Amino acid sequence: MKKSSSKSFGYLFFGLFLILSLWPVLNDNSINFLFLSISAVFLILTIFKAKILDFLNNYWIKLGELLGRVVAPIIMFAVFFVIVTPLSLLTKLLKKDLLNMRFNDSKTYWANKVKKIDSMDKQF
Repeated sequence: MKKSSSKSFGYLFFGLFLILSLWPVLNDNSINFLFLSISAVFLILTIFKAKILDFLNNYWIKLGELLGRVVAPIIMFAVFFVIVTPLSLLTKLLKKDLLNMRFNDSKTYWANKVKKIDSMDKQF
């Protein structure tokens, strides 16, 4: 996986802390000067000494990889048991054979096409 540059990391956190500093203004409060100063520090470091941000950038990437390892299985578990399992139970209750896999007494399981395929000359 390609590592992001320290400059893009610095600009990202500059923007993040700038938004956090201006967020209270939406609720008629004053600007959060702590976040504004952190934002200014990130901007200055990004412009003049981006190499200093390599340390933080590496830990930020490791945190993202860790979160990906933890969150992805949880989401897949939730999708399976919230969407796939109830649909499966519903089709079993309604006795639907969506894939046409039931055994029957016919000689062949070959399915005839219902729609005739036209010429492939004008595909688009």
